[in-house]
Amino acid sequence: MNRARIGIVTGLQAEAKWLDRAGFMVKAGGGSPNGASEAANTLVAAGAQALISFGLAGGLKPGLKPGTLLVPSAVIYGTRTFPCDYRLMEFLGGSTSETILAGQKIAASTQDKSLLYQRSHPAAIDLESGAVAEVAKMHKLQFAVLRAVADSAERNLPPAALVALKDDGRLDIPSLISSIASRPWQIPALIAVGRDAKAARKALMERVAKLPPRL
Repeated sequence: MNRARIGIVTGLQAEAKWLDRAGFMVKAGGGSPNGASEAANTLVAAGAQALISFGLAGGLKPGLKPGTLLVPSAVIYGTRTFPCDYRLMEFLGGSTSETILAGQKIAASTQDKSLLYQRSHPAAIDLESGAVAEVAKMHKLQFAVLRAVADSAERNLPPAALVALKDDGRLDIPSLISSIASRPWQIPALIAVGRDAKAARKALMERVAKLPPRL
């Protein structure tokens, strides 16, 4: 299978653009379970023969640094666990063994992250992988995840980080400006979050550049 038949669901339009240039089928889901499900179904309808959930994740396991790449062996989604496909994990650089949690909302505080980690010890959380896994299973397609930690388990996210995306995966500039204007004290934390997200995106781009041309 060549890259043109591998469908990738990501949160950001910016990520979708350089994945498209790398030769993959790609659709931005806007960073929500519903958006990810819609994006995955769109890719399947367009002929995708495998699905990958791709992008940033929030660290839950203590000590994971921003930019740490994760190719989890399974996705925990509610009461269900979706195993990832071995060949697709190898294509992505090999499994990093841990699980990832599919959440319904961003884990913003260190307390939230600690509680989620204590339940089943997932390495990280994202809002899309469970929905993509569900679509893949429905259509009997190979499925895997490639994510990079953008905020560590030890970091609290500022309010502006929670309103950053529109449903189509573009940055919501007006909401960001409004949040910053009403809570200017969050600016240093927001700058730190941006720096960590940049490290995560850099790690993802470097891994994509090393992927083989075919599965």
